[in-house]
Amino acid sequence: MTRLKVWLALFGILVLAGVAGYLATPQGPSRVPLQFVQTLALRLGLDLKGGSQLVYEADLSQVEPQEQAESLQGARDVIERRVNAFGVSEPVVQLQGDTRIIVELPGVTDVNQAVEEIGKTPFLEFKEQSDTPIEDLDTEDPAALLQQQFVSTGLTGAQFERADVQFEQTGSPSILLTFNAEGQELFGAITKRNIGKPVAIFLDDQLLSAPTVQAEITSGQATVTGQFTFEEATELRKNLNAGALPVPVSLVSQASVGASLGQASVSQSLLAGLIGLIGVALFMVLVYRLPGLIAVFALVLYGAIIIVLFKLFGVTLTLSGLAGFFLSIGIAVDANVLIFERMREGLREGLDPASAVEDGFKKAWLSIRDSNLSSLISVVIMYSFTTSLVRGFALTLGIGVLVSMFSAITVSRTLLRAMIKVGFGRWPWLLGIRAKEVAHG
Repeated sequence: MTRLKVWLALFGILVLAGVAGYLATPQGPSRVPLQFVQTLALRLGLDLKGGSQLVYEADLSQVEPQEQAESLQGARDVIERRVNAFGVSEPVVQLQGDTRIIVELPGVTDVNQAVEEIGKTPFLEFKEQSDTPIEDLDTEDPAALLQQQFVSTGLTGAQFERADVQFEQTGSPSILLTFNAEGQELFGAITKRNIGKPVAIFLDDQLLSAPTVQAEITSGQATVTGQFTFEEATELRKNLNAGALPVPVSLVSQASVGASLGQASVSQSLLAGLIGLIGVALFMVLVYRLPGLIAVFALVLYGAIIIVLFKLFGVTLTLSGLAGFFLSIGIAVDANVLIFERMREGLREGLDPASAVEDGFKKAWLSIRDSNLSSLISVVIMYSFTTSLVRGFALTLGIGVLVSMFSAITVSRTLLRAMIKVGFGRWPWLLGIRAKEVAHG
């Protein structure tokens, strides 16, 4: 590699180091006059930052036993889509027991705000008039009386494809529902047997409207009317399109959650990681001298790049993610050790320092490639088939492995080439080898 190319590569690395180091600091992005950079921030998970926890109870009383598990999973998926649509970072939505859904929202410490973030998860249901006369109903409560006047038809929001806002002739907004094939068949049968009778439309057990059926409707569309404002109609449309709940759910518990590991535990974990990094740095410098010092610089740059990538891609950092990050540092050091040992072998065989550097990287590359490839295969498997906590570990480890290859192959090699160009190769001990070892090579 020519001297000019070496110096240009070195300049590029130094510029990258400066930019990455600046953006990795907590206040760095806010001082850059670019909006997308100013929004960069490191997101912490529920175990490190705390947040809110909501517990929902699903009503499966009207679902066939063999379909209850599928309905509960469907409700969980709907709530997860709704949480994601509101931009809450790295939510955890999981099932507990046979009827409960647990929602954890990192960083949202105001419980009321958390409920507002999720919004209402409306349960839409069409009911037909009961055959029981009103005078035979055993309640005087108006709400209970209304519930007993109508019975379920089996047609709910789970059978519709989309919701749209439209305007009636009076100018008031309404919701136009378009059903899927199953819903179209059900709605046609419901309207056919209820001609001249009311069909009630309930949302979260509240009566919206009960229009009288004039004729059989086979188009697969229904209009939901009510005393909506335009904003309310738009919100309802958004909530329904985000996913209709296959079963009703109710919020039974809500709480603010502190950092589950506690501030002391987090501090101890970071301290342990820092001690480990210092130990690795001392080992590299004492054993490999100048190449070890270069490896330490490459690792510092590696860490800064990783933090910037976490901010850029919105990675939510949990304790398992920190473990993946620290493990990837070990992988990066391992690559440098392979390279430096091969370089030492070249020096002992009588190669000049410049040739020994190139020979070391060339011989170590196959081992580095295969070991990192096997790590990435494991990362893909862990990310694809495991839960959110393990996926966080896999994500940070995968990013770390990719960046570590850049730091070991590109950064370390460029810095070593530059050091050789300025004459540091004249002193073998700086390269981690004694002069007499070269002489007897």
